[in-house]
Amino acid sequence: QVQVAESGGGLVQAGGSLRLSCAFSGRAFSSYTMGWFRQAPGKEREFVAAIKWGGGTTSYTESVKGRFTISRDNAGNTVYLQMNSLKPEDTAVYYCAVDSRPGRPVLGVRKEGYGYWGQGTQVTVSS
Repeated sequence: QVQVAESGGGLVQAGGSLRLSCAFSGRAFSSYTMGWFRQAPGKEREFVAAIKWGGGTTSYTESVKGRFTISRDNAGNTVYLQMNSLKPEDTAVYYCAVDSRPGRPVLGVRKEGYGYWGQGTQVTVSS
């Protein structure tokens, strides 16, 4: 049974930083691509970043490139999202997600490809 739980959200001023963590429980963490998504009030859940099971391939949505960094610790079953230079438009609930298929050869950016989700953590950026 795969489960994930996010932590690290909070309130920060524009220009500040936060680091989100996602703790994975279950088997074979290193076989799964992991993703971060976010959902702002009244908007669809959108892709933010993902890291392939091997850790060598990452992908980011255009609006966070150069500001956010996704990483993973396979020994510790944890994935991180370092968020720098935060903007008010980054305000959202951030969700950690696990690819529904271990070892998938292509890194996915669509939420339909992720089968396990955390409860989310709120990130609020004040102007």
